[in-house]
Amino acid sequence: MRENVLLIGGGGREHAIARALEDSEADLYACAGNRNPGIARIAAGFEALETTDPEAVVEYAEEIDATIAVIGPEAPLEAGVADALEAAGVYPFGPKEADARIETDKAFQRRFMAENDIPGCPDFETFDDMEAACDYIDEYDGDLAIKPAGLTGGKGVKVIGDQVTAEEGKEYIRESDYDRIVLEERLIGEEFTIQAFVANGEFRTAPAVQDHKRAYEGDEGPNTGGMGSYADATPELPFMTEDDYAEAVEIIAATVDALEDYRGILYGQFMLTETGPRVVEFNARFGDPEAMNTLPVLESDFLDVLTAARDGEAPPELDFAGQATVCKYAVPDGYPTDPEAGAKVQVDEESVARSVRATESGDEPRESAGDALLYYASVDERDDGIYTTTSRSFALVGVADSIAAAEEIAEDALAVAGEKGLRIRHDIGKADLVQKRIDHVNELRGE
Repeated sequence: MRENVLLIGGGGREHAIARALEDSEADLYACAGNRNPGIARIAAGFEALETTDPEAVVEYAEEIDATIAVIGPEAPLEAGVADALEAAGVYPFGPKEADARIETDKAFQRRFMAENDIPGCPDFETFDDMEAACDYIDEYDGDLAIKPAGLTGGKGVKVIGDQVTAEEGKEYIRESDYDRIVLEERLIGEEFTIQAFVANGEFRTAPAVQDHKRAYEGDEGPNTGGMGSYADATPELPFMTEDDYAEAVEIIAATVDALEDYRGILYGQFMLTETGPRVVEFNARFGDPEAMNTLPVLESDFLDVLTAARDGEAPPELDFAGQATVCKYAVPDGYPTDPEAGAKVQVDEESVARSVRATESGDEPRESAGDALLYYASVDERDDGIYTTTSRSFALVGVADSIAAAEEIAEDALAVAGEKGLRIRHDIGKADLVQKRIDHVNELRGE
């Protein structure tokens, strides 16, 4: 039976999902608020609609006779789109609204961990009284992370002792319009992500990825949705051991056991501290950009994961290519604080492909051959071209046998992709930044 798969969302993560389904026995349709040109070229149909409107999504799903839906972003999950699709007889690969609270409500997330004895939970308190939260900062012996309880696109967290002082943190709380916040112990170490494919009480995990949230090179500037990321050719990252990876997977296992009806992607963001992995947060979907590190090296058919979940089976064992990936985002000038939208994006896709073919043919020797992959994100395709929005524009991903080679491929592709009106963190995946991570963990562990 050929499946009709509906992809919900129009960012870089969703472009990666579309690519992962491109050669499957499925007809792909998509809907999003923006017209992503990369997805539109793959999909048999593309509908512009508000993806947080369950009725609109269900109407389109029924129009195309969708058999499975894949929900990319977190906002439709919070809006109950998975619930509405299931009620309409369309299997959603994504958690229902209640289970998505593991991401969409950080106060719920921490209480859930504490009540279910899930390891790796930091000290925390939740507040709906902002003055009480400020008093807690004064009384707490140590630094704290300030987290709005709801969704903020990865940009709402402030860390005392890193980004702000205690007084600045209290000012941030008082001046914000958040109705609930979480204050939790500041975790010191190196962050990493493991994404799990979950269905019917079982899961399979992908290689670890390290995202780079800060806007500017050298890990400076405000937090963003993610400026880029890298993964190694092994399940663990260079600053991790096999035991570190296994311990993080044990935390995911405990979480899946406690979330009895969860289906979709469970994204664990961890801090590797001197005592091992601790949980920074959980997300209820693929990471963006982490999906662009994971799905290009997934050799198993992603459609098999979807159909197994729909048919009440465990996810199939997953094979990954054993290659490293480096992802670098191009973002509008001013992103994330004052982004400039409406610039025309000039991406010469043929030149991106040729840049890799040239190095493979020996014209410009590099460490090893590989692929450069272009993923469109928050751009809008109009009749006269592709334009930026106020969020990340496109990503280039290098895939090769080592992080160094993958980084070089990504940089070569960026050089011909065009950067006018755009900004990039070029340091992601470079040897000195990776070594800095290794040295940091060694220092924490006294090695």
